[in-house]
Amino acid sequence: MKKSPPDEPATGESLPPDTRPAPVSFGLFQREQRSLFGEILDWMLTPLLLLWPLSLALTWFVAQGIASKPFDRALEFNLQALTQFVAVHNGQVSFNLNAQARDLLRADDSDLVYYQVLDPRGKLVSGEKEFPLPSEEEVPEPGRVLLRDDMVRGDEVRVAYTWLVRNDPTQLVLMQVAETRGKRSTLAAEIIKGVMVPQFVILPLAVLLVWLALVRGIRPLNELEQRIRARKPDDLSPIEESAIPQEVAPLVSSINDLLTRLKASLSTQRRFLADAAHQLKTPLAGLRMQAELAQRETDPHEIHGSLQQIARSSSRATHTVNQLLALARAETTGRTLPSARVDLARLVNGVVQESVPRALEHGIDLGIEGAERVPDDCLIDGNPILLQEMVRNLLDNAINYSGRGGVVTARVLVDPFSGVQILQVEDNGPGIVASEREFVLQPFYRALGTDVDGSGLGLAIVQEIAQQHGASVIMEDAHSDRHPPGLLASVRFTPKTPRKPV
Repeated sequence: MKKSPPDEPATGESLPPDTRPAPVSFGLFQREQRSLFGEILDWMLTPLLLLWPLSLALTWFVAQGIASKPFDRALEFNLQALTQFVAVHNGQVSFNLNAQARDLLRADDSDLVYYQVLDPRGKLVSGEKEFPLPSEEEVPEPGRVLLRDDMVRGDEVRVAYTWLVRNDPTQLVLMQVAETRGKRSTLAAEIIKGVMVPQFVILPLAVLLVWLALVRGIRPLNELEQRIRARKPDDLSPIEESAIPQEVAPLVSSINDLLTRLKASLSTQRRFLADAAHQLKTPLAGLRMQAELAQRETDPHEIHGSLQQIARSSSRATHTVNQLLALARAETTGRTLPSARVDLARLVNGVVQESVPRALEHGIDLGIEGAERVPDDCLIDGNPILLQEMVRNLLDNAINYSGRGGVVTARVLVDPFSGVQILQVEDNGPGIVASEREFVLQPFYRALGTDVDGSGLGLAIVQEIAQQHGASVIMEDAHSDRHPPGLLASVRFTPKTPRKPV
């Protein structure tokens, strides 16, 4: 069947790369869709079908050798029997056949027998004159019977020959007997027939047994398919690995890993939706209430106050939505976003400059200390967008809790020997008590006793992004001897491979 090339489908429409069928060829067969069963069957049957003619050819050569052996022994026997009639008298060689000897030379219906006797001078004593001689390079071995293939009168023959010693050891008489190959070919053909006929029966039987073996061999795969198809859509539990073949275990393990990650992703999405609904409920309810109050009021001052409350509530709702989106992006796509070599000092410096207007608005003294740039061999692998989000949330948290007149300092510390980098954000706010430092890294948790507006997501975003980059978050008092002690938030980046000493 003629097929359209991949870039010109038969329908005239372009197919997506993942839906366009690509023919796959295995062995002697072709299939549009790759089949494990068919591939194994092809690779088992193709060598079998290719080796079968070779087997027949080898059988033919072996049969020729087997068929020749008994006739060679008979030919040798005839030669030795005829040598008894060779005699030497007064230097003259004679060959006298009696009735029994003539019977040896009688050919049957399928073959002819030729013979030749030559005296030591090479003169024909008796037999076929046109009989070919042995090779001139061959050294005569008196008394030893030798065999060769040759041609007599245009017929292929099998020749048995020997040299005879009668009176003088230096005078050798050559005796040769040849027989045509009719009986040999007939016997070889019979052997081939006896071998081929069973093979014509055995070959289809072997194919059937191979097919049945494969059907039984892939039965566990069919059972695994049925188990997976029988699952409910919300069942993301791992597949049982005890009843599957060892060869399929890595595949099932990979599927289980995918199910685990998919379950975690769906759980994250469900939690995000639940948290978003919960967090947006309060500001939206406030917006609705303030709007209803504004509709009832006739005093312009009261209406203006309600509008101010609506503006503040919408601002809080916008901030909450932005934080929820940042947390969702960090949790679900942090591992798939492209990474690059990041200069942490330059990145922090850029975020600090962006935060200066907001710090001035809150009356905060915002500064940066530490390395201005990181050495090229100390750059970290990370996603710049997420790292900027992490630094921005640390600065926003410090600015919100420091209060007017507070001081916020960001610094980057680099150890050129170990490659460890530490990002620190220090403020002089109320700090976080030791018993709550573990909880503030969880979404929507807010320390008690604070009157700062927030969603409780800033430090949770910091924790998630740090984990995505293999870093750890540490919180401690900035000044333990002062009151309030302030907060020192540190993010420690440890290289995956230790640096080699210079």
